[in-house]
Amino acid sequence: MATSSRYYDGETAQAQEVRAQVTTGELTIVRAVDSAVVARWPLGELVVLGDAAHEAAPPVMRRGGEARLVIEDHEERRQLAALVSPLVALASRPESVGRRIAALGTTLAALVGLFWVIIDYGTEYAAPWLPYSLQARLGASVFEELVADKDECHGTRGLEAINDLANRLARAAGYEHEIVVHVIEGGPVNAFTLPGGILVFYSDLIEQAKNSSQVAGVLAHEIGHVVHHHPIKGIARQYGIELLAKLVGGGYSDLLNTLTSGGNILLALRNGRAFEREADAVGVALLEKLDLRADGIAGFFEQMLENEPKDAASAAGIWSSHPPTKERIAATQRPPTGKPAFSAADWKALREVCK
Repeated sequence: MATSSRYYDGETAQAQEVRAQVTTGELTIVRAVDSAVVARWPLGELVVLGDAAHEAAPPVMRRGGEARLVIEDHEERRQLAALVSPLVALASRPESVGRRIAALGTTLAALVGLFWVIIDYGTEYAAPWLPYSLQARLGASVFEELVADKDECHGTRGLEAINDLANRLARAAGYEHEIVVHVIEGGPVNAFTLPGGILVFYSDLIEQAKNSSQVAGVLAHEIGHVVHHHPIKGIARQYGIELLAKLVGGGYSDLLNTLTSGGNILLALRNGRAFEREADAVGVALLEKLDLRADGIAGFFEQMLENEPKDAASAAGIWSSHPPTKERIAATQRPPTGKPAFSAADWKALREVCK
């Protein structure tokens, strides 16, 4: 048989148009223009280079040589493979480019999906097992970074009142470690939880609350985050299992630098919808378990909606990190029954905690 192919002599980059002919014991390569023989390769010394299943035209070589023969036409390669057993790989038809790209895309998508499954579910179960001492160190260091330029309130009786309630709620949930609540002067009207049972309240939230049950409701909600280890889970999900390994393995300073640069920690501590719903439910349940008024969570959300009728969470849809406020009101609605969470004197002291 004769094939139309390209021949590279291994010394120059120039390609010659050639024909390959199978003769007795040899593959004879002749120039297409003048039929001059350029190479004679013994059939037993022929090899196919590369990946015949994926390369469009894998080259043929003589074992130990540098010259290459490239046969572009698949049918011609198939016929040559049928005549010369060492070239049987040439009979393979490479997969189409489109199919290879689709397969690569599917593989990458599967790997990304697997990675996020590991991050999502792995951190869900791994994070709570981190030693409490490490979580507390991380929380304390992050707290110092976040409030370095803010004024902390030091009203003794007010702090005692809110810390006492926080620890009563935590014990009711079976949480074994101490809760520490800090009050920062000013706004926003917000509160958040750090690793290690550290809670931060802004005084604007306390001052603008309509009654003590609203502050107790927000506090119970934050305890819900604590007992389900949401802060450390959020950090792990945001930055990956590598940071958990750093925390356990001694890369504590590297971890802290990563978290506290550019406000990263605030992004990591922003709870997702599932965490918020869980904290809402736990907060109501804990207040009811202690026979305290449990209508404060819904009352706080109602006040938020009064102040901001356009619910940002509803407007953002699936992109919101919080459930819609109306949904949260409906889920936490309770009658105004039960004992007050604070005595009149404690509530007055808490309202004046920054004075």
